[in-house]
Amino acid sequence: MYLKYEYKHFEKMPLKIWPNVAEASEHVARSIALAIRQKQQDGENIVLGLATGSSPIKVYEALVRMHREEGLSFRNVISFNLDEYYPLSKSEPQSYWRFMHDYLFDHVDIPRENIHIPDGSVPMEEMAAYCLSYEKQIDLAGGIDIQLLGIGRTGHIGFNEPGAWEHSLTRMVRLDHLTRRDAIKDFLQEEAVPYRAITMGIGSIFKARAIYLLAWGEHKASVLCDAVEGPISASIPASYLQKHPNVKVMVDQSAAGLLTRVRTPWLAGACNWTEDLICKAVVWLSQQSNKPILKLTDEDYNEFGLSELIMEEANSYELNIRIFNRLQRTITGWPGGKPYADDSNRPERAAPAQKRILIFSPHPDDDVISMGATFMRLVDQGHHVHVAYQTSGNIAVHDHEALRYAEFMAEYAQDADSYAEIISFLTHKKAGDPDTDAVRRIKGLIRRGEARAGARYCGLDDDHIHFLDMPFYETGKTRKKPLGTEDVQLIQDLLEKIQPHQVYAAGDLADPHGTHRVCLDAILSAFRQLKGRPWMEQCWLWLYRGAWHEWAIDEIEMAVPFSPPQLRKKRQAIFMHQSQKDRPPFPGDDNREFWQRAEDRNRETARLYRTLGLAEYEAMEAFVRWKDGPEMI
Repeated sequence: MYLKYEYKHFEKMPLKIWPNVAEASEHVARSIALAIRQKQQDGENIVLGLATGSSPIKVYEALVRMHREEGLSFRNVISFNLDEYYPLSKSEPQSYWRFMHDYLFDHVDIPRENIHIPDGSVPMEEMAAYCLSYEKQIDLAGGIDIQLLGIGRTGHIGFNEPGAWEHSLTRMVRLDHLTRRDAIKDFLQEEAVPYRAITMGIGSIFKARAIYLLAWGEHKASVLCDAVEGPISASIPASYLQKHPNVKVMVDQSAAGLLTRVRTPWLAGACNWTEDLICKAVVWLSQQSNKPILKLTDEDYNEFGLSELIMEEANSYELNIRIFNRLQRTITGWPGGKPYADDSNRPERAAPAQKRILIFSPHPDDDVISMGATFMRLVDQGHHVHVAYQTSGNIAVHDHEALRYAEFMAEYAQDADSYAEIISFLTHKKAGDPDTDAVRRIKGLIRRGEARAGARYCGLDDDHIHFLDMPFYETGKTRKKPLGTEDVQLIQDLLEKIQPHQVYAAGDLADPHGTHRVCLDAILSAFRQLKGRPWMEQCWLWLYRGAWHEWAIDEIEMAVPFSPPQLRKKRQAIFMHQSQKDRPPFPGDDNREFWQRAEDRNRETARLYRTLGLAEYEAMEAFVRWKDGPEMI
């Protein structure tokens, strides 16, 4: 007999799902601020355990704002950071010493003698004594009152990688390969990422009186689910937190995507059966039972724990047909709408027959990687298509590519002196050194030329190709500036100029501080500021996904199928981006080239539609229409 469970039987730690990162971070910051003020009233110090990485950034931003605007003082705060790369001096831009000062310490009144960050420059022969001393300093301060933690994709907390001992204390560790791969975005080159780090141990963390574990973005969804729903295991060090008496897990909707109560809520208790949830359940049942939707029976629903759904519906036969039709109607070869056709069951409107369309591409190749076939289909079907490249993408060009272009120009123009400084810098550049303005410009021009070639291949002329070079990106480092009014204004001005009927944008929600997410936030901000313009009433925003993820089948609202020749043509458009071919500077944990990832993902979407009993296609690109609301941001 199938048994229903309450949420707590799945999640073994207290967990709260927030609409977005900003609200969750504000809540955590408010809790910390309240504790700081309470200790101040009692005339006592408070000891904070602090983390680095992208997870706590908005918490620190909120604390800085409270200091400036609400008079929150840090005079009674003693801080201990979790970890630091080794060997790495505090002066290096990738150091956690630099990170903490950039995001918090330089902006508040914490006494400098109260700041403790592991020292990545301690000689190896002194390391054991240093780690013991760091542990004793925590104890002498009275122990940590509140510990902030992120969770790495290996399940690490601090730099306690898989295999970490439950009672381990501060020590030197060797970093997991995946952890080092994730760090490339800070060090620019894999060979520059340190192999070791100093970290507080699991036992050190467990001394904290209260712990906040933060997880944002869908790239954390799998490991988060393992940590909070799975067994306690050294292979997922964060799972040890299940034993802590006062831990709170704060996640956004993207990170919560694989939790039982989100992914399959019908297994966790009674459901409010909306049409979207019914579609999700039927698709899941089809995949679990390995049957097409139209072959599902009442027995299948009962066997897999969906008897409640059948009780609310007339029977499985009619339910299957309804969901099958819903999915079938998402498939269209007319992404801009089919002219002069009945559009009551189509994803897009038939009118106007020729639409003004604006495709936003965060990096100069996201357009063709993510929606290249749809891009070409829109042009071929006579729409007025524009493409806007939001950032220069200059940081994602190998030094050897820039050097090749600089040397070419020096020889071609017979003006070596003009390029001598650039050539000298690139020849002698050390791993991790930020590029000069001139080098960034060359790298940006490389990517601009490739983007122009790709867009032309898709059928656009130069008047329909726009380069925005949003200022937030132009730091020469992976750590970008916050999104500013100038960034949003660039988007707003272009929208006002084109007044599109359709807009396409990257809807990746993986990293709240990643370029794709920041570019999407800029577009959404511009949309909200333009709300009320007459042309905006007819402007629809469609979201595509990048090279890493795809929409779930039950979420897809428009699926554009294409043939083998069209898939090959899309591949050629991606090939126009030569600087990103073979191995781009930031490959992530996927060794496939971008064109391979794109093709595999598009074929997989078509395969999933086919297994549900729908028509068979070579490949598909998928889109979700944006509706203004917290669930989409």
